[in-house]
Amino acid sequence: MSNSKVIVITGGSRGIGAKTALEMARRGFGVILTYNANPDTAHAVVHDIEKRGGRAVALRLDVADTSSFAAFRAEVEQALATTWNTTNLAGLVNNAGYGLFQPIAAVTEAQFDGLFNVHLKGPFFLTQTLLPLLRKGSGIVNVTSATTRVATAGVAPYASFKGGLQVLTRYMAKEFGEQGIRVNSVSPGPIRTELGGGLNDEFEALLSSQTALGRVGEPEEVARAIASLLTEDSGWINAQDIEVSGGYVI
Repeated sequence: MSNSKVIVITGGSRGIGAKTALEMARRGFGVILTYNANPDTAHAVVHDIEKRGGRAVALRLDVADTSSFAAFRAEVEQALATTWNTTNLAGLVNNAGYGLFQPIAAVTEAQFDGLFNVHLKGPFFLTQTLLPLLRKGSGIVNVTSATTRVATAGVAPYASFKGGLQVLTRYMAKEFGEQGIRVNSVSPGPIRTELGGGLNDEFEALLSSQTALGRVGEPEEVARAIASLLTEDSGWINAQDIEVSGGYVI
């Protein structure tokens, strides 16, 4: 059987997910990255990884559609067998997500449910579905948000479900520990991504003024933190939330 280490990264076509895919490939991991509506960008990430000598596969996945998870697992198993000659995973990064800036008074039930499905229900059941494929010594990283600690007007549902994911991280660590699987979460602070429409100059200046280091972060910086939690360097770190924010509102 192959000794290849392969991880799944949801939402790997852009932003933090794409940079994490590249960083994990740089560290010698095989990467299965998922996309929902952007196949071209996902395949561009795969091409970039392959150009650098790594191996990657892009699979479509709607994290909000739990009924598709069994079929997705079958696709993962096929990719593991045909691309890496292995039957198991070395890690899972629950990263897929999207933002909504709306005051509580204006949030609709459909918007609430949409965020819930992607940011909490999806990671819960996707992890459950892929758990039998995760080998001993593997790691799970759930991408949460510094908005769970710093209340920012307009992101209440998003932050609430990210907070739920932080709690779920500890429970996963508790229950999966018997299988030798570590589970941590990473909470990005102000990062230069397209989430919620991205940053304009005024918004970036505001966020920069709220960090101790006086700037916003880059997706690569979050990717390195995620990658480190999936390697042996962090083998004794478990059930933790690591905020990657440059000292945001401290």
